[in-house]
Amino acid sequence: MKIRAEQLQDHLKKPLLPIYVISGDEPLLSQEAADSIRGAARAQGYNERDIFHAEGNFDWNQILNESSALSLFADKKVLEIRIPNGKPGDKGSAALSELCANPNPDNMVLVIVPKLDRGAQNSKWMKTLEGAGAHIQVWPVDAKQMPRWIQQRLRSAGIHASPEAVQILADRVEGNLLAAVQEIEKLKLLAPDGRVDGSTMSSVVADSARYNLFEFVDKILAGDAQAAARSLRGLQNEGTDAIPLLWAITRELRILTKASELVAAGEHSDRALKNSGVWEKRLPLFRGALQRLRPAHLRMLLRQAGAIDRGIKGMRDADIWDEIATLVLSFAGSQTLQPSNIKILLKG
Repeated sequence: MKIRAEQLQDHLKKPLLPIYVISGDEPLLSQEAADSIRGAARAQGYNERDIFHAEGNFDWNQILNESSALSLFADKKVLEIRIPNGKPGDKGSAALSELCANPNPDNMVLVIVPKLDRGAQNSKWMKTLEGAGAHIQVWPVDAKQMPRWIQQRLRSAGIHASPEAVQILADRVEGNLLAAVQEIEKLKLLAPDGRVDGSTMSSVVADSARYNLFEFVDKILAGDAQAAARSLRGLQNEGTDAIPLLWAITRELRILTKASELVAAGEHSDRALKNSGVWEKRLPLFRGALQRLRPAHLRMLLRQAGAIDRGIKGMRDADIWDEIATLVLSFAGSQTLQPSNIKILLKG
């Protein structure tokens, strides 16, 4: 069976199933679901716990042997199997199927995997696990859901926050659920009356967006102008030097410019990007940027980056951070730079 994450607490009040599977790429929510299952297991007499990391050349017979072994102290046991890549392989699939076919009443099996693709969700081993137990899929909290998720967490912590305060926290943590939980724990200490308005939230909540150059550049490539602008402000406030920041932007511009020229000459976009130095795992980001930005626009952005570089070196008068912001917004898809006004921006 499948159980929604929000249904798990009610389900765990009943006798436990022999097998549970948790899948998803949100670490906090996966951890909380696993903790809830472990806690319920302890309450129902599962006092031992063995952990298996099924990766590399893992010997799946270890789990089968442990499952069939008798406990010296007659305690029930949790067999926790972590599969980091979500692919047990043929031997793992066979072992998991055997655990389902011959369950030990003194054991409960907890399988933890990352987000599964459609093939894995429809695989025989996953269907077998779901048939013998329960599958809890953990989904990430997107930007639209974040304020509501934070509001629920605040209420659970006994904190009544204004909509403005909730939105401030959502903006600060930028989807980092662990950071949000940490800030809520802090608010429990700093707001003894349990009430938080926008002013209080602004003064006590740290900026947990974890600004760094790599994430910053990825937001630009993804075309998320708002997030890129927030990251730029964060980097500036943290004292980041403009030179490495401009270098990181210019490097991606050069890659995209070269790839766009290859595409114009008839080469497929993915091959053009690979030949321009883009790694396989970053192809989707660059592919989207290549579709969004025309060659002439990319060349214009490179000229603007060169002008900013001259300003940093003192070769022209420039408000460096304002010009970098303009460059970032245009690169990310907010059309603040146009051929008609580029000459004005490059003046000097």
